[in-house]
Amino acid sequence: MTEASGSTRNLRGDIVFTCALGVAVYLAWQIRDLLVLLYVSALFAVVLTPIVQFVSRLHIGSWHPFRGIAIFALLLIVAAGLTGFGFLAVPPVARDLTSFGGEMPARLPRLLQRLSNIPFANRINMEDFSARIQGFASTAATQVLLSLKDWAGKFVNILTGVVLTIYFILDGGLAYNWFLSFFPPARRERLDKTLRRAEVRMGKWLLGQGSLMLILGLSSTTVFLWLDVRYPYALGFLTGLLNIVPVLGATICVVLAMLVAALDSWGRVLGVAIFFAVYLWVENTFLTPRIMRNSVDLPALGILISLLLGAALAGIPGAMVSIPTAVLVSVLIDEYLVDKTPA
Repeated sequence: MTEASGSTRNLRGDIVFTCALGVAVYLAWQIRDLLVLLYVSALFAVVLTPIVQFVSRLHIGSWHPFRGIAIFALLLIVAAGLTGFGFLAVPPVARDLTSFGGEMPARLPRLLQRLSNIPFANRINMEDFSARIQGFASTAATQVLLSLKDWAGKFVNILTGVVLTIYFILDGGLAYNWFLSFFPPARRERLDKTLRRAEVRMGKWLLGQGSLMLILGLSSTTVFLWLDVRYPYALGFLTGLLNIVPVLGATICVVLAMLVAALDSWGRVLGVAIFFAVYLWVENTFLTPRIMRNSVDLPALGILISLLLGAALAGIPGAMVSIPTAVLVSVLIDEYLVDKTPA
């Protein structure tokens, strides 16, 4: 009788646990966007915390100017960089757009005349082609206006992520200790050492990623200046900055730089295309495998697979945190699943 009642209680407990797990999974799926935002913010906090600590330790003589305000100092540096980018990019772009809009009625016939000199272009109805161009421009402008709401929502998500990252940096220690408190003391110490090893390697990822961004930004700015492409400093800054977004960032930079170069000559477009083709080959073949392998100690195939999985699961945010996530997973697997017993 006792064994039967005990088995009944175990069966009931298993059923309750399974139902609770199903409800938890369902709720997690419903708020998956929020969970991704929390995870990305927490991961960036882990990566940025060493920088905040380094800034807080800077001193001039016996004076520590950033002690207690290291996060504010970092935000101020970021704001100064974005402001400088605005001063570099916005005035010339606005001036050229105004000039282009005023000259468009006079430039369009000359453009159509050039197109008519292209082989087989004489079969195209230029009047119909011109009407289609104007209709496409009108449709594109309408789509841009309609997408402002979506962009506003994404901007709010970015601000929310920044605020969450700051709170994780400030109170991350408390949250981390609370998380460890769920484990027995013996397992807690082992998990703590494992996660701290992962933190060191994720910090090295940020250093490696920053190196790639700096290399691309400086080299692209040099090439843009040499080719006399418009807005070279703004384009170089944006190219280096967007390199933090794997694959998609480079694609946006290539398209944008080629469109700007096309405003002046096809030769500059060809020069920009050759530069990016050569650079991306060099980066993917030499720079990324060596810098990232030395930084995060992951094979090139593992880095590529993590990028693809991150992008498939969570889009751009997933791609941005895919490599540090792969570092965390690899450290946990090495500690808990790999058998290190001598054969």
